[in-house]
Amino acid sequence: MTHPARVRVERVREASTATTLELFFDLVFVFALTQVTALMAADVSTTGLLRGVLLIAVVWWCWVGYSWLSNVVKADEGWARVTMLVAMAAMFLLALSIPESFVDLPGGLYGPTVFALGYLVLRLAHLVLFWIISGDDAALHRQVAMFAPTMVGGTTLLLLAANTSGDAQLLLWVSAIVADYGGTLLIGARGWRLNSARHFAERHGLIVIVALGESIVAIGVGVTDLPISWPIIVAATLGLSVSASLWWVYFDTSALLGEHSLAQARGEHRVSMARTAFTYLHLPMMGGIVLLALGLKKVLEYVGDAEHHTLSDPLEGVPLWAMYGGVVLYLLALVAFSLRCYRNLKIFRLVAAGVILALVPLAATLPALATLGLLAIVLIGLNVAEMIRFADDRQALRHGNPEDVHKE
Repeated sequence: MTHPARVRVERVREASTATTLELFFDLVFVFALTQVTALMAADVSTTGLLRGVLLIAVVWWCWVGYSWLSNVVKADEGWARVTMLVAMAAMFLLALSIPESFVDLPGGLYGPTVFALGYLVLRLAHLVLFWIISGDDAALHRQVAMFAPTMVGGTTLLLLAANTSGDAQLLLWVSAIVADYGGTLLIGARGWRLNSARHFAERHGLIVIVALGESIVAIGVGVTDLPISWPIIVAATLGLSVSASLWWVYFDTSALLGEHSLAQARGEHRVSMARTAFTYLHLPMMGGIVLLALGLKKVLEYVGDAEHHTLSDPLEGVPLWAMYGGVVLYLLALVAFSLRCYRNLKIFRLVAAGVILALVPLAATLPALATLGLLAIVLIGLNVAEMIRFADDRQALRHGNPEDVHKE
């Protein structure tokens, strides 16, 4: 079905799946994540870490808006296609300016303003198309009207932040994020539309894969200019094991149960679940993966750069907390995701998160390679324990009837 002739679009159905244009859009998103990791790696300090976290929140919000839009109308049809391509260009511009999002570099355009303007174009294109396609849906039209001030507020605050520095700049960034996330929460779920649970869950699953792919890229980038060696091979293998473990803990059962729960929900309850479990709780998952990527990048530098480091050097400070803390953040977000979607408390994952935090003091005294190995052991152990403990439920979910699963 298409919208009235003034704007041609095609509505998403329950059985719809992700389009190739959405996957194309995600490639620009992963470039933005790579830029954030590089920015934090260049400034390994508390301030650099905070800036990276704020950037992740802003970039994620850009992606989230289009995940909702493309669940109402197909991304590769009619004017939606044009909007997605415009958004891609704006996202790419935003990603290119991430190294200057807080502090302008000499020469060229003023970086912080370029970043804010890229954000403005992204949000404006999203809002305009959403407003147009909601014209024959009074509830959605009203919701988009209430959503507009959050976009205006967030964008205005980022533009103001572009012309400040120091604590004032950070405060304006935080205020912009609060305006966007908090404003959307305050206007409620009533009126929003989620046409396809399958499409929505698939989009978020794909973006988790994209983010995990960025963590693998960080491993390679960390040793780009270094000669291959046994320590690099071991560190790369352990890093890949950690990323694979995070893939396992999400996709083995949690993603399937989450999609099933979302598909069973109806109306406002479905929208509320999608907003909490996917829009909000996938943010700490993204943040956790990017922080892990920062830690992995530094570990590979430590073990491969014999000129500046030895194999006995420990991973300390921000890189250590980023790597261990990022994994903890990811696991806790998945625990909350499970609680919200299918009312199950993942005890094993809570225990694993606690163990990882408890190991930080020990990890700070070990060689960087041993620190990475310790993290890999805990995550592999978590997946093996869950696979054994919930073998019957896992079999029913993956190869039988999801209704037979006792939600682990």
